[in-house]
Amino acid sequence: MPVIKSAKKKLRADKKRTAQNKGVKILVKELVKKAKASKSEKAIKEAVVAIDKAAKKNIFHKNKAARFKSTLAKLLSGKSKTVTQPSTLKAKKSAKPPVKKTSSKKAKKA
Repeated sequence: MPVIKSAKKKLRADKKRTAQNKGVKILVKELVKKAKASKSEKAIKEAVVAIDKAAKKNIFHKNKAARFKSTLAKLLSGKSKTVTQPSTLKAKKSAKPPVKKTSSKKAKKA
C-alpha cells in the first residue's frame, strides 16, 4: 500500500480507470460475439464503432482493434462474394497497353 498522499490518490484513480476500461472491454466482447452470431450489418457496425472508440482511448492497441475489425469484415464479405461485377473486369483486360515513347535524342541519332 502506498504511504505518500499523491500515491494513494494515484492508486484510487488507477482502480477507477481499470474498472471503466474493463467495462468497455466487456462491452466490445459482447458486441463482437453478437455480431458473429447474427452476422447482420447493423450488429457488425455497432461492434466496429465500439472497437474504434476503445482503440481511440487506448484500451486496445490499434493493431488489435484492426484485427477485430478484419474478422468482422470477413463476415460481411462472405455474403457479398456471390455478387461480382464482370463488366469492370472485362473493361480492365480490354484496355490497350500504353505505348512506350523513345527519347528524342536517340531517335535523331539513328
